[in-house]
Amino acid sequence: MDRPETMGVFLSVVEEGDFSAAARRLRMSPSAVSKIIGRLESRLGVRLLQRSTRRISLTAEGSTYADSARRILNDIKEAEIAIQPGAEPRGRLRVSLPSAFGHRLIVPMLPAFIDRYPAIELELMFTDTIVDLLAEETDVAVRVAAQSDSRLVMRRLAPNHRVICASARYLEKHGIPMTPGDLQHHTCLGITSRGGLNIWEFDGPDGPQSMRIRSPIEANSTEALRRLALAGVGIVRMSEILVGPDIRVGRLTALLTGYNHHDGPPICAVYPPGGILSPRVRVFVDFLAEQFANPPWLHGAP
Repeated sequence: MDRPETMGVFLSVVEEGDFSAAARRLRMSPSAVSKIIGRLESRLGVRLLQRSTRRISLTAEGSTYADSARRILNDIKEAEIAIQPGAEPRGRLRVSLPSAFGHRLIVPMLPAFIDRYPAIELELMFTDTIVDLLAEETDVAVRVAAQSDSRLVMRRLAPNHRVICASARYLEKHGIPMTPGDLQHHTCLGITSRGGLNIWEFDGPDGPQSMRIRSPIEANSTEALRRLALAGVGIVRMSEILVGPDIRVGRLTALLTGYNHHDGPPICAVYPPGGILSPRVRVFVDFLAEQFANPPWLHGAP
């Protein structure tokens, strides 16, 4: 039995949690499955599985080997699909999306993608937390944040401009800040984060400066902060993607436009590294690049 087949037997045991169940799945005898796993452990010189009368569990080495085996077998499968003439991308595609950005901008794009690639099954996960794609077995993520994991492949989709803004209701009650220093006397809405999102950057006559806002109100959702700003609770600094339509129709007013440092981390698609890019990941990332070539938020509300 060659190595890919041995990996397949090992993963069957891991997934079934039992030699007998794996044997039935593989149409082999339990003793044959046990011997294959034994020879694999002998060849590697480590124990991959902890065996007991009730259950089978992975050792630390077994967990690492299982992750690698899944990627290797998936690469083999993708390679075989990729070289088939006219092969249609298919299979399950797990996508991580920022909550507000994903709902307001990406979701309206997806019907066209689904029509174009009906054999791809989409699984969408919305979170404002940076997901570990490798640990969570996620195929691709769209991010509007600084990329900190150098292991991932990144494709830039579009620039991301940030705006400081507030509602007319708030400004009528509290006045309009004319300089960055005036913000110390205003209610600024902060994002619950350990990163630098609450450090607001400015460009002034004396050069770049930054200010860490101290906010009495924080949320881990950008959509929640947007709604609070619309309700007149405070001043927010947010991506133009989310507040641009509100500013254009007058629900929010852009502030400190002569000082605000607009450029933020670009909008990117990121995916795990690998020798062969999955066709379904490739066509999804290409589709996003095509959609973002003419950013929809510049032309009205999504």
